[in-house]
Amino acid sequence: MAGAMGSAAMLPRGVPGARAYASPAHGTGDADTPVPHTPPLEKYVDPLPRPLTAVPDPSVYPGADYYEITMRQGSWRFHRDLGPATVWGYWATDPHDPHHAIGMGYLGPTLSVTRDHPTVCKYRNELPTTHLFQFVIDAIRNGDPQLTPIAPPPYTSKPPFPPNINVWNVVHQHGGFTAPQSDGLPLQSFSPDGFHAESYTTLDPSRVEPNEAIYGYTNHDRSCMLWYHDHGMGMTSVNVYAGLAGLYLIRDPADERLGLPRGEFEVPLILQDRTFHPDGSLAYTMTQREGEDTPVVNGKAYPFLAVEPRRYRLRILNASNERFWRLRFDVPRDVLPQPTLPFWLIGTDGGFRAPLHMLNFLISPAERYDLIVDFSRMPMGTNVTLTNYNAPVHYPGGAGPEISEIMQFQVTKPLSGGGDRTTPPKRLRLPAVTPIKPEPHIRRREWVLYQHKMFGTMTFNAVPFMEPSQDFVKAGSTEIWEYINPNHDAHPMHVHLVDFQVLNRQPIDAAGYQADYERWLEGGRKAEDRPVLANYFTGPPIPPDPDEARSRKDTVKSYPETVTRIIIQEFSPPTHTIASIPGSGTEFPATYVHHCHILEHEDDDLMRPWTIVGHGDHDGGDHDHGDHGGGDHDGDHHGGGHGHGH
Repeated sequence: MAGAMGSAAMLPRGVPGARAYASPAHGTGDADTPVPHTPPLEKYVDPLPRPLTAVPDPSVYPGADYYEITMRQGSWRFHRDLGPATVWGYWATDPHDPHHAIGMGYLGPTLSVTRDHPTVCKYRNELPTTHLFQFVIDAIRNGDPQLTPIAPPPYTSKPPFPPNINVWNVVHQHGGFTAPQSDGLPLQSFSPDGFHAESYTTLDPSRVEPNEAIYGYTNHDRSCMLWYHDHGMGMTSVNVYAGLAGLYLIRDPADERLGLPRGEFEVPLILQDRTFHPDGSLAYTMTQREGEDTPVVNGKAYPFLAVEPRRYRLRILNASNERFWRLRFDVPRDVLPQPTLPFWLIGTDGGFRAPLHMLNFLISPAERYDLIVDFSRMPMGTNVTLTNYNAPVHYPGGAGPEISEIMQFQVTKPLSGGGDRTTPPKRLRLPAVTPIKPEPHIRRREWVLYQHKMFGTMTFNAVPFMEPSQDFVKAGSTEIWEYINPNHDAHPMHVHLVDFQVLNRQPIDAAGYQADYERWLEGGRKAEDRPVLANYFTGPPIPPDPDEARSRKDTVKSYPETVTRIIIQEFSPPTHTIASIPGSGTEFPATYVHHCHILEHEDDDLMRPWTIVGHGDHDGGDHDHGDHGGGDHDGDHHGGGHGHGH
């Protein structure tokens, strides 16, 4: 599951390369093995499904909502003309009817929670012990150099999972303000038969079986849409592809006075791309090419949604493994002066932002966009098509299957409820995001997207994920992180625990930097000889994209041949106890991870731990602060900053 092509080793477009390169074929498949393609499907014949909402049980842990969520294999039909597919999904127990589980089979139910009211989840693993895409697991285990993480010198490669494990899983609450022992870090994985990765941990261990784990979530975030998904070590990509993802909505009662569309007029859209065999079963082709060939929204291929002529709130998540989408709403040319329906962006990953009038936007894997789309000017019978354009896989220059149409909004329902009483977006009074101003001499931390050899593994700073944390951040401090990308492809970078703001980007002499960085590595990595980034700039800093500016983010697009800078304020994990559960707060040192959210890159080692240290701890690398999986943390600690809540 190798990384993008390095600038120091360029190939012309169309030359067969390795997995996840900017070339049309990659991976382990024989050149004569045909790549599966989805059979032709009629568009816009299946209604858009809406994920059900899980029901909490407030009686198990006083002061918290409790959920039991089980990972199971099941069946799901992705299109009217396809047969049922074997899939994986999350199911929530209904506390009012324990014999009835809430879910679809594919994906998972939505967890809708109240800001600052904690949640406790018990996750149960009842998946098969043979993987749905076992051929990928076998290829990694057998050391396929294009799929298996290969450590750059002088490090030694380590297998991502044990020889007897084909399936293991752990749930990560993406974007949450969460203590490390509940974060769902890769080495906290556990298998259906109760095997635990080296850093497995659970709250309230007397209440769990070996194939279970209990996590606590503070919900100390602003009103926003998070999501939860699998983070199993070495197999996140195929676990999520099989269906292990769901939405996590944090609600603030104060939002009700804003006048936003609610209920049936607030629509979640989980965007993915999938490929299907003729019988309807899932085909995983990313060992042979980049991306898949069919759009899937909330589990349906090319769905439609019947809408009223009024404002809708669309909550969009890009849950694709690799695909960026550039989205717009196309209308018939006789309806509007231009062929595109404008919309308003009102929020991103970390919640609301000032409304921004837009015609299109680029969304990378794991990003969320909160939109107001007004269908009131559309004549009855108008079809508005959500389209994707100019966003190849891998973005911006790959050669994966093109997907141009995604779903359709059909204005066919009469206006209900006496009309649309929601607030027009230009009059919305949303909480403003104040830009974080860097202080002089602020700590900067460089992360180089490094590739030891063409078609090979990508790492941060030429260090494998399995090596202990080398980056120590003082609790409560503010830092600038610089993602240095000398490659041809963009990478969505996700930092666990924190929200951040995009500061700027700056173009670099990518080939020159990479060549000098290689020489530095070969010369023994002496700190005083490390290439100085400022010597490679080819232009001035570029402001954030308009949709990123004055927005709270947890995932950022690291564009090619560019340094992307983010500013992270208050590295302050939650230290207070959740629902009176001992050991549910953070103890220092506290280790988290950051990684590329192209899942195949993450699995192939574009991921590193980093550690928050208390004020009594050292902040340098003269000794090791714990492991990088988030081991057991005991004790009740109160206070500390709450980075998401200010």
